Amino acid sequence: MSLENNERSAYRRLYRDKQNGMLGGVCAGVADFFGFDVTATRVLTVILQFLFPATFLCYLLMCFLVPAKPGEIYKDKKEEQFWKSVRTSPVATVASVRHKLREIDVKMQRMERYITSPGFNLDKEFRDLKDD
Repeated sequence: MSLENNERSAYRRLYRDKQNGMLGGVCAGVADFFGFDVTATRVLTVILQFLFPATFLCYLLMCFLVPAKPGEIYKDKKEEQFWKSVRTSPVATVASVRHKLREIDVKMQRMERYITSPGFNLDKEFRDLKDD
């Protein structure tokens, strides 16, 4: 069970994105994690560097403390988009999942009504006559 929890926490964890990064991948990782534009994150980091020189120290610390993004965290692009939406907008993601579950529930109710209806038995008898 703890392995399953570790796998789920890997989806929500902040990573340095070396593939899309320029120096250490910190800005690319932060932008990916929060759903920001990478260029805007880099520009903001440079501006903050001039306003607050301690920004450079924070950047260096993050280079050493934040782990690099593993190669294959997600099974496919659809799963990656889902977990990005969970990180950036959890309320909207839950609402979307709730909507999909309601649609499934409506389909199940229709199927249940059909199976318990007299028409189902009649259709079954006609199918049995065809097979004979």
